[in-house]
Amino acid sequence: MTNEKEMTTPIVSVGADTEQSSQKLTDNSLTDFDSDFKGADDDFYREMQRRMAPDYLEAVSMTTLYDTDFEGQEPLIDGLLYRGAYLLAGSPKVGKSFLMAQLAYQVSTGLSLWGYKVRKTGVLYFALEDNYARLQRRLFRMFGAEAAENLYFATHCKTANSGLEDQIRSFMREHPNTGLIIIDTLKRVREVGGAEYSYSSDYDIVSRLKAVADSYKVTMVIVHHTRKLEADDKFDMIAGTNGLLGAADGGFVLSKEQRTSNAAVLDVTGRDQEDQRLHLTKNPETLVWELASVETELWQEPPDPFLDSIAEFLSSAGGQWEGTASELCGLLHLDCKPNVLSLRLSVGSMRLLRDHDIHYKASRNHGGRKISLWREMDSVSKGDDRDGLLVGAGEV
Repeated sequence: MTNEKEMTTPIVSVGADTEQSSQKLTDNSLTDFDSDFKGADDDFYREMQRRMAPDYLEAVSMTTLYDTDFEGQEPLIDGLLYRGAYLLAGSPKVGKSFLMAQLAYQVSTGLSLWGYKVRKTGVLYFALEDNYARLQRRLFRMFGAEAAENLYFATHCKTANSGLEDQIRSFMREHPNTGLIIIDTLKRVREVGGAEYSYSSDYDIVSRLKAVADSYKVTMVIVHHTRKLEADDKFDMIAGTNGLLGAADGGFVLSKEQRTSNAAVLDVTGRDQEDQRLHLTKNPETLVWELASVETELWQEPPDPFLDSIAEFLSSAGGQWEGTASELCGLLHLDCKPNVLSLRLSVGSMRLLRDHDIHYKASRNHGGRKISLWREMDSVSKGDDRDGLLVGAGEV
């Protein structure tokens, strides 16, 4: 594969629908050109001059967009948590840190969360309102003596303007298998200033943290507080302006009707999942949150015969296959053009990974486009029984 050139996606930071990202496309964007082709030298310099012009605007045609293969991104927790930056908001002492400890442990061990399938990965938890002694007591009560080797805690860090990003990047170099970063809380990493609660400032702080998460293709959960005033829309209770949630990929709001109650509601929204409302109950002995009921069930996509046929074919091929789109059309006995098959694979790559644990990748060389399909079964923790219970201290 040394002579092949992967087709990659532009590295951009996704913001609010009404905002445009200021982050420029890198040199692995949709409009990449291959200098190996004959006569490419002149085209190369002309393209460089065009891109360096002060009025240059990166834009792609629909044809180029359709001809680009995007990497499928498997969710960290099916239906709940995907790659990108999320806010978790709640009133003080409502149980946010217990929920974050639970999330960190489940992801680091690969155990299903409330019946939702979890993909095991390393976790970095900035527990900035705790100390190590309190963390030890809390984790032992919640999960017993069985420790997770790839779950790391930090109780102090720099602010976003004074080196936090560098600290995260340094940790990621040492622990490249990390897939989840939790910052508890936003207040602890944010500089204090007169514009602290302006829309621009709110949008900027989350965008900066999201850019770090996106650069490493990980999930980041940022813990924040809610207002004291009630609102019909729970997400309107997030303290600050709409810029916080606008810059994030999604959000969670944990709320109680009565502070002394063990019952709480977790509202979920995001770009990659349907809005949901989960009713939770805190176990008084282990202090873990258990699922009582789901008010809004996950929307189930209808079956896709094309993706099902890909999964069936790959099973018969031993779980791995490489070749051209034309060859795959012939093997599947499909009456469609190769470029259409490639497009359908690119569009369905996320679902192919989620539903069938099949990875899809396309690369190019002088001979044309090559398709790679493979399955990795061991990297996924199956959790199909939604019994509403998390592993507690007596079950570890």
